[in-house]
Amino acid sequence: MGLKASRIRVPGPAGHDEPAAAALCTRAAAGDQGAWDEIVERYAPMVWSICTRFRLSDRDLEDVAQNVWLLLTEQLGKLSEPAALPAWLAVTTRRECLRVVTSARGPQPDEAADDTVIGEEIMMAERNAALRAALAELPPPCQPLMGMLVSDPPYSYAAISTALGIPVECIGPRRARCLERIRESSALLGLADIGGNRPEGDPGA
Repeated sequence: MGLKASRIRVPGPAGHDEPAAAALCTRAAAGDQGAWDEIVERYAPMVWSICTRFRLSDRDLEDVAQNVWLLLTEQLGKLSEPAALPAWLAVTTRRECLRVVTSARGPQPDEAADDTVIGEEIMMAERNAALRAALAELPPPCQPLMGMLVSDPPYSYAAISTALGIPVECIGPRRARCLERIRESSALLGLADIGGNRPEGDPGA
């Protein structure tokens, strides 16, 4: 079961964080629970996002996600290219989704994955992971503020002021300083653009 990582090729910028993925894969295969937890945290949103594209029921969606992680535990120590872990997860998730869809509704050729979409899913997962790491590097005054601003939906400035004890007129300047720290974060080195994952604008002032 499972796809060979060595057979997966994803074009374009996806996989910029290959050394980190390879290190996590190697550590998790050696029994490092922390590395396994980090893999799940980093790539679970990608797995979930791919599943939702196939319009599965909640039950099928959960089953597919569980199967993907089970397959990974079986294949983790066998991946010939640990750096291809994100691509392996993306392709395996789509294959499992197609299996469920085909079983329930018959062949759905229009739902087959292509390399471009897979690459986009992987890049999104890496961008999100880099942003989470950058947020974790922020000094204590910035972390709760940025956490509230990037939540979905973001908190209003009035709610932030009440929760954090910050005057409303001070939130914007502090936000700007925190964003500058994020842009300078070591977690974002090598990441050309965090685009839509970067908190922008003045939500709900």
